[in-house]
Amino acid sequence: MKSSFCSSARYLPFGDSALIVEFGDVIDLAVNNKVIALNDALSNVGIKGIEELVPTYRSLLIRYNPDKITYKQLVLRVKEIEKTLEKRTIKIEGRKLVVPVAYGGVYGPDLGYVAQYHGLTEEQVIKIHSGKDYRVYMIGFVAGFPYLGDVPEEIATPRLENPRLKVPAGSVGIAERQTGIYPCEAPGGWRIIGRTPIKLFDPQRQPPALLKPGDIVKFEPISEEDYVRIEGLVRVGAYRLQFQGL
Repeated sequence: MKSSFCSSARYLPFGDSALIVEFGDVIDLAVNNKVIALNDALSNVGIKGIEELVPTYRSLLIRYNPDKITYKQLVLRVKEIEKTLEKRTIKIEGRKLVVPVAYGGVYGPDLGYVAQYHGLTEEQVIKIHSGKDYRVYMIGFVAGFPYLGDVPEEIATPRLENPRLKVPAGSVGIAERQTGIYPCEAPGGWRIIGRTPIKLFDPQRQPPALLKPGDIVKFEPISEEDYVRIEGLVRVGAYRLQFQGL
């Protein structure tokens, strides 16, 4: 996935031990490419004092130790690295993961609503949702939760007016032009249309989060029987994840 860097970033302090580098104010693939490129470059350089990098849709949060590097020193170092990125074409090396999903029924209680909202059948919603690849723009909300886009306009649906107190782990939801997967049970207001039996977050795994920004997700509809079978394989560690290089 290639694009030109051409940065026009804004550097903003965030408290007394963090810096935010903003590349835009909209959800955009080119903007997100810049965020990921800077995140990867800083990870590879290893600037002394940087303790955490948190990439989002349009910005990069850099947490640092003020005893090891000052805010001014950090900004200068990051700008130096940013300039080197401006001189080359960005290539985001993502992976593609096929995610099995049981749509509707107890696994997707909002599938019927999404279909009705758009004047479609449930089968049409499933076909549209699973018919394209989705970019992992960022990880957040809860550990390992991937924000994926962009959902086709035909099925983009508003969040619930009253969020659920508990959404099961593996639930696949829609919120406007975004889709995502709940890695653990959590409260949430996304429209739940299905569920996957695979684990998106496992503290015993390295890294714990299965997906990272820049990865690609492809949803694969499965039957309830397949869901139960795969869930059993996942439980004993015998399920092979279908990663594909890009």
